[in-house]
Amino acid sequence: MDNKRYNTFNNELKKHFGQKVIKLSLDGGFTCPTRDKSKGSSGCIFCSQRGSGEFAGLFETIDSNINDKLEKINIEAQIKNQIKLLSKKWSDAKYIAYFQNFTNTYEKPSYLQALYQKALSQKDVVALDIATRPDCLGDDILEVLDYFNKKTYLIVELGLQSIHEKSEKFIRRGYNIDVFEKAIDDLSRLNIKTVVHTIVGLPTEDRDDMLATYKYLNKKNIHGVKIQQLNILKNTDLEKYYEKNKFELMTADEYVDFVCDIIQLLRKDIVIHRLTGDGAKEELIEPKWILNKRYVLNSIDRVMKQRDAHQGDISCPKLQ
Repeated sequence: MDNKRYNTFNNELKKHFGQKVIKLSLDGGFTCPTRDKSKGSSGCIFCSQRGSGEFAGLFETIDSNINDKLEKINIEAQIKNQIKLLSKKWSDAKYIAYFQNFTNTYEKPSYLQALYQKALSQKDVVALDIATRPDCLGDDILEVLDYFNKKTYLIVELGLQSIHEKSEKFIRRGYNIDVFEKAIDDLSRLNIKTVVHTIVGLPTEDRDDMLATYKYLNKKNIHGVKIQQLNILKNTDLEKYYEKNKFELMTADEYVDFVCDIIQLLRKDIVIHRLTGDGAKEELIEPKWILNKRYVLNSIDRVMKQRDAHQGDISCPKLQ
């Protein structure tokens, strides 16, 4: 088990499965309502052409019938190719089929059923992780998720980023907080584990604004959070905005210190799935320090130890 001062996803998996479990980043051939003109055509301001899935197994949005689409994306090959590489280091690991880029419930239920089943049927795949949007969880989609939640270890990830309307407008998220709350309630009713994506460092927010998002999440029935700094990637609208406005970005040490504040604030039971991002080197403009992920994570451990702090210290009412 990890000897950490916070509740890690790695520990969660080891407790549940009793062994090493690794995510496989998969591309299911999806798009987003903020890209296909349903709610816009440019996507979120920070999102790359890969739909926040720089390391997913395929980069292509496919428009065809179910059988043709399943054949073209070839989930079986994506999984086998990644396992072939990973098994050289972890010979006895199990795997999570992680549908990462774009909106992975933004399709007909029949396609989702076939896609998720195809992934889950592959050898050594023991879980599903589906990244999506709160506004793409209609009743018919929830039925599919409910089916797989009863069948396997299922996680649904929701891209909230921030609770603030000014930030929602800036990033062009395309839904308000009421939509998010309904999605959380619906998933909670089905006992589906929900993980919420958040971003630190939006130019629309100060320290109190950012902390307010985590205080809000503390009150919700969520399984986990993903935390990352704002990444400025090439060929995004955020790149254009940054070149024009040159807003201040956090240094590595500032980010580490603030993340430790967040960790202390979060409820002890919330699983921390990510503490820093994985920007692709060839696409990253700023901040360059995120490329040294090991330094960031080690620094978080060091600062937490220096503070003699643990997750949930400040969320305890007596410490408020």
